[in-house]
Amino acid sequence: MNSFGRNFRITSFGESHGPGIGVVIDGCPPRMELKEADIQPFLDRRRPGTSPLTSPRTEKDCVEILSGIFEGRTTGAPIALFVRNQDQQSKDYEEFREKFRPGHADFTYWEKYRIRDHRGGGRSSGRETIGRVAAGAVAVKYLSAQGILVKGSIIAVHGKTDPGEIQQEILSAKEAGDSVGGIVEITARGCPPGLGDPIFGKLDALIAGAMMGIGAIKGVEIGDGFAVAGRFGSENNDPMTRDGFAGNHAGGILGGISSGQDIVVRIAVKPTPSIEKIQKTRDIHGNVVDISVKGRHDPCIVPRIVPVAEAMLALVLVDCVLEQKKIMR
Repeated sequence: MNSFGRNFRITSFGESHGPGIGVVIDGCPPRMELKEADIQPFLDRRRPGTSPLTSPRTEKDCVEILSGIFEGRTTGAPIALFVRNQDQQSKDYEEFREKFRPGHADFTYWEKYRIRDHRGGGRSSGRETIGRVAAGAVAVKYLSAQGILVKGSIIAVHGKTDPGEIQQEILSAKEAGDSVGGIVEITARGCPPGLGDPIFGKLDALIAGAMMGIGAIKGVEIGDGFAVAGRFGSENNDPMTRDGFAGNHAGGILGGISSGQDIVVRIAVKPTPSIEKIQKTRDIHGNVVDISVKGRHDPCIVPRIVPVAEAMLALVLVDCVLEQKKIMR
């Protein structure tokens, strides 16, 4: 399951401490202008080492276009994008060769494959999202030409909503050797009605699956989400007028199909599992041992996950736009 999408299909590859991370895009429409400068700003927002709130790992994350472009335009052939790893410090992870880090995929990967890359988590590392963001940047460019704009923002971190308090909450957790999570909202404006397929291809189901496919996400809401469970139908329905809808509790999706309103998605981001506080864990031999995960880690994943969530929403939407174009031919 390293591939995602039907019409605009991406395949992610690479590990956190390998030579690099990349993605292959198959199905991007031809004749679209595309260069590294269209993709790099999205990767710059995701990369580490940009502030005290993020991991100090120093990576430039410069993208290289390896194929699928001729004279500055897409050709319809697969587009290969690659980012080289430059500042990995694998020695920092030697202690975890046989220890399972709590909250990580170490244990489950071991149970599934009986082999795992302990250096930063391998494929389960957050660094894998580079490929998603790079592909998402291409999707965003295509969608913008269709009048569709995708934007994410931080709603809360550890219950704090004020930007100053959010920053202090993250720094306090970092000082304590701990971490915090939060909530991110992603919206898509300008989506035409009709995107998404009934029953098993519902737009909200595709979005939820895309968001839950991000390693740190533990919950997804569309529109008002769980709040609708405490309402009457008369309170929750979005009345229709001559000018359109009088509300958007549904988050722009009805019956699994876009209504033409803003699509609104919120995600719950868990605290970074790599923390210095001493915890109990097991090793591969079944022994209970203490563990403290030192090294270069984000005290909060929330700021850097915003462009990742934007990318995943854009990838779902571009796939649905291309599917709808097939239906309307």
